Amino acid sequence: MSRIPVWIAVAFAVLGCASDYSWRSRVPERMRSVAVPVFRNESDITGLGSAAARQLLREFQREGTFRIADKDDCALEIQGVVRKSAVSTAGYDRGTGMRLSNCDLSADVEISVVDKTSGKLLMENRRYTAKTTFIENGDHLTAKRDASGRLAEDLARQVVDDVLSLKW
Repeated sequence: MSRIPVWIAVAFAVLGCASDYSWRSRVPERMRSVAVPVFRNESDITGLGSAAARQLLREFQREGTFRIADKDDCALEIQGVVRKSAVSTAGYDRGTGMRLSNCDLSADVEISVVDKTSGKLLMENRRYTAKTTFIENGDHLTAKRDASGRLAEDLARQVVDDVLSLKW
């Protein structure tokens, strides 16, 4: 069996993939500044709107395509509303002799992306559901508030991925 046809097939596969993939971001240079004001919070978790906005800024910084800018000096503004949150008990351990529950926490959030240079909405009220888990040991409110940071991380990853995937 000759190795030449195999190398030719590999060469064509590599060239085919290389033409569709780029290491550079598809976001135009002029659109790479972002502002994230505090989200309106309609949920029962105190501070979830500010935690979500703060974590979204961190995720934009971590990803590296966007520069964080002031609301008056940005190309994109991310607006959000935390509509509701919900807790459900996933498990309860009676054998420990204390109240110990494994809980699921979710939040429904609406996100809009505004192109500040043209005034257009690039994304309007897209619904996201962020999820995490936490262990409750008698103090439900504190455990839920502590889990809100992980909930905000889940939301931030989803939103940044979608912003990067917009049709520019």
